[in-house]
Amino acid sequence: MNNTYIENYISSVTRQFTYYKSLGDKAMEQLTDEQLFKTVNEESNSVAIVAKHMAGNMLSRWTDFWTTDGEKEWRNRDLEFELDDFSTRSQVVDYWDKGWACLFEAIESISEENFDQLVYIRNMGHTIPDAVNRQLCHYSYHVGQIVFLAKMLKNDQWKSLSIPKGKSSEYNKEKFGKEKRKEHFTNDL
Repeated sequence: MNNTYIENYISSVTRQFTYYKSLGDKAMEQLTDEQLFKTVNEESNSVAIVAKHMAGNMLSRWTDFWTTDGEKEWRNRDLEFELDDFSTRSQVVDYWDKGWACLFEAIESISEENFDQLVYIRNMGHTIPDAVNRQLCHYSYHVGQIVFLAKMLKNDQWKSLSIPKGKSSEYNKEKFGKEKRKEHFTNDL
């Protein structure tokens, strides 16, 4: 595999992960502390619980991912869905940021020299694109939950994180008013 392809791939997934972290950050910032921990029914998770689960997954998957299985022995996934050890916004945000930092550090370590190396998750070998894409999909799924819950909790006080309702034509007019170019969609969000 040539180095340009690998660099383009890593750049693309890094932008995507950054985008999803940003969506989660912006959704959580809109919530009060009470809303951050609120569940809408007995079977649902709060935004804080989803963020805690995501960070736990990131720390497990990306810590020493070249040399150890992505499902670490020290991880207790079931406890990620309980808030016994998290009672403040800062605890949630610090853990969330720690998980993302672990992910980004691991992604930065991918190069032409190790791109063909298998990494393991629950004893199943993954190519680098398979492992990275698996987690990209997993995290975007959960960030979608965070945004949806935050939007429900904020109701009419919600500040859109994308194209606001009723503004698609205006947004498209602005986009199509520019020359064709190579640009990532997140550059102006």
